[in-house]
Amino acid sequence: MSELTQLGGIQGHLARPEGKGPFPALIVIQEWWGLDNQTKSIADRFAMEGYLAFAPDLYHGELAQLGDGDTAMKLVQKYGPNAHTDLEAVFDALRSHPDCNGHLGSVGFCFGGRMSLMLSTLRPLDAVCTFYGGGMQTVFDQLREKLKAPVLGLFGDADGSIPAGTVEEFDKLLDDVGVSHEVIMYPNSGHAFFRDSDPSVYKPEAAKDAWERVKTFFGNNLN
Repeated sequence: MSELTQLGGIQGHLARPEGKGPFPALIVIQEWWGLDNQTKSIADRFAMEGYLAFAPDLYHGELAQLGDGDTAMKLVQKYGPNAHTDLEAVFDALRSHPDCNGHLGSVGFCFGGRMSLMLSTLRPLDAVCTFYGGGMQTVFDQLREKLKAPVLGLFGDADGSIPAGTVEEFDKLLDDVGVSHEVIMYPNSGHAFFRDSDPSVYKPEAAKDAWERVKTFFGNNLN
């Protein structure tokens, strides 16, 4: 079951598993386009795996059409600086939700991948996953100081939006911090390889492997 609702004062897409809860919970964080059908479908997929999944609308009703990078950039600039505050409010509300068992993770894509990492430095997540987190190097200092959760990082080797060496630096940072982690680099895959609604970027083999890894990761850390 899925519905539009508010958690912590933030509108979003809530997907609830069938059956009797409570369930482990996930915050599913949008790409820079906004809370689109792709993001909602991912939350629905997690609900089918037994997670109470909430995808917050960090752009508060605004949305960039797929491919409209100019609008997406304006929306990131408008809402990005305060997005972490929204996510903190969502975390607090979701963890106290009657259908949540108290175990909570986050997963984000592109802009959301960076925000997923940032949230892990602000709230006690039990697990954090980032898919090709654009600009994630801007939160590396916070991660070094505050990260405690296990991490799964998923990237493509042909992702032109992530500077060369950033993924290797990220992996080393996680080694230094000492958290359990896995960082995967998929060959012949670029940015947004998981986005199955966009044939121009979707890489089925990488996406399938990433989905299995994500399910295992959250299964090990949230149950």
